[in-house]
Amino acid sequence: MTDTHYLAVFTSDKTGPQWRAWYALTPEEQAAKQAIGIPAVAAWEQANRESIVHIGGPLGPTKRIGVDGAVADVVNLLTVFVVVRAASHEAAVRLFEDHPHMSVFVCDGVEVMPVLGG
Repeated sequence: MTDTHYLAVFTSDKTGPQWRAWYALTPEEQAAKQAIGIPAVAAWEQANRESIVHIGGPLGPTKRIGVDGAVADVVNLLTVFVVVRAASHEAAVRLFEDHPHMSVFVCDGVEVMPVLGG
């Protein structure tokens, strides 16, 4: 099978206990976690640079427009994204095992899906 592109979206419940615990940390405690997590993410990116198609990044506040045209602020689980290439869906998923966004930061999973038609 030829390599396919996969969209990986890290998820976390922004109203859940992990985020509440993060916000309960002092600025110094948050900085200490970031001092571990940011280099760990950079190391993951370096180790997987051949598979990364688009580095992506954190996702900010979300607005949703419905079929009626109404616009609303919404909170969803989408937190960070990256696009990778892999020989299979399973191989793409395995790239994210023990990723720092889940082992250091507050993400609770990664949803990985093929990008179709491209």
